[in-house]
Amino acid sequence: MNTNDYFKKSIIDLFTANSGITLDFVISAIIAMLFAIILGFLIQMIYRHYYGGVVYSSAFAMSLVGMTILTCALTLAISSNIVISLGMVGALSIVRYRTAIKDPVDLLYLFWSISIGIIVAAGIYPLAILTMIVMTVLVHVFYIKKKVGIIYILVVHYEGDDTGAEIIKLFGNQRYQIRSKTLRKGVVELTVELISRQGNIAFVDKIDALDGVKDVSLIQYNGEYNG
Repeated sequence: MNTNDYFKKSIIDLFTANSGITLDFVISAIIAMLFAIILGFLIQMIYRHYYGGVVYSSAFAMSLVGMTILTCALTLAISSNIVISLGMVGALSIVRYRTAIKDPVDLLYLFWSISIGIIVAAGIYPLAILTMIVMTVLVHVFYIKKKVGIIYILVVHYEGDDTGAEIIKLFGNQRYQIRSKTLRKGVVELTVELISRQGNIAFVDKIDALDGVKDVSLIQYNGEYNG
């Protein structure tokens, strides 16, 4: 080590001595934060690519990046000083988050971001990369399965048993499951969940044309009702 390197290291050690932070910690923290930023943006890109809801929220997507970075920073701060860790535990224990998560998949992405932040702060970078690969494959497989067919909820009001049998025949080879069947003063309300692989809904017009059918409602379903 030459004189200049020794002088620079001495200045940094003097600056960080009071807080108990060493030069090695500063270097490892910078590397961990860089990993958190890169992997956080990767999670955000994966969320945007595989998003299957109705309205895409860019604010939530960016919060995934911030969650990864902040979790990493918080974990680094806790690991650097026992006094700071106790203070943060006490401070966070009184914080309450009231933002409702409507889609369980969004909750998965939040925990994914938090987990990556903790793992990179611990310096276990191979585990962070492995977690990214496994979760990406899992999301991709789930996305492919959702694309196999479109789920619909069909609600039909009709009269007569023969009409009900004709409705079932018109489903053809589509997978379906009767959710409910309610009779009110001679009028039957039939609720059916069915999967259309090609997204073909021509059968709805045929059902509506049947004698005895009063009205037909078709709703696309992907975890929450949307029309």
